[in-house]
Amino acid sequence: MLDRSIRILDFDASIPKQKRLLSEHKNNILDLRELGAKARYWASASVRSAVEKRIKDSAASAVTFLGSGDFHHITELLISRFDEPMSVIVFDFHPDWDRLSWRFACGSWVNQVLRKKNVSRVILIGPSSRDLSTLSIQSGNLSALKDSRLQIYPYSHPPSLVFLRKIPQNASTRTESGVFFSRIYWDELKNKKTGDFFQGLIQGLPDKKVYVSIDKDCLRNEFALTNWEEGVFSLEDLLGMLKLIKQNSDIVGLDITGDYSPAEVEGAFKKFVSYLDHPRDIKANTVPESVVTAVNEKTNLALMELLNSSA
Repeated sequence: MLDRSIRILDFDASIPKQKRLLSEHKNNILDLRELGAKARYWASASVRSAVEKRIKDSAASAVTFLGSGDFHHITELLISRFDEPMSVIVFDFHPDWDRLSWRFACGSWVNQVLRKKNVSRVILIGPSSRDLSTLSIQSGNLSALKDSRLQIYPYSHPPSLVFLRKIPQNASTRTESGVFFSRIYWDELKNKKTGDFFQGLIQGLPDKKVYVSIDKDCLRNEFALTNWEEGVFSLEDLLGMLKLIKQNSDIVGLDITGDYSPAEVEGAFKKFVSYLDHPRDIKANTVPESVVTAVNEKTNLALMELLNSSA
């Protein structure tokens, strides 16, 4: 059963600025800012261990705010606290399945979750970024598509070419195989009746228990101002899908990322890689900090209202 109190893993000071969120909901703030620059973007095994020790006495089932999507790999650590069979549903503009990224990184954490024997299925909702493009998908964890254990449902994405790799059959894709390349056609959400489709998806899960991870970069910028590219979902879209999860499963844990903070990292090499990877033409860089905080807080409040409702 999901604990409706808020746990804030404060790596970047983004959530404590949201005073109404804190005043309206019982909360537990764990000050992890001294680890923020080390944990952001990717974390070493020792940094992951340090975070694990700091959160071990807090409730596993709390609604957890992680701050920026740069800390989305902390989701893997949160999921590792559960040992019962469960499925994982992720809302994100990015698939976070890059095999060439660091082990504990915001771009590869889904691969670590797939290693966990108690996780029966991982479903990614909304990835529509260039990470599924012909160039980037070559380093994606395509083997995880086998037996539909990993399913990916972009809102919208053109077919992707994959060179010299076999593509497993999967419930969320259609594949045309050739001698040197295969073409993946994605099961897009944009032309579907999302409610009917999503309810069927949840009811078909192998487990009643579900862990949910929400990166608000899946939303358009009027609903979330992040330090990554913006997605295409409306807040109504996200709330509708989350409501269906709540009505048709047992949410055992949930985390929320995608709040804004500057990408401040430790070490020259990480700074260089972070600079190359983070987009610079983002809406959050064009408006005052107070606007960024207000937009993100409004969405966080709406998410908490839904989670706390009896409907």
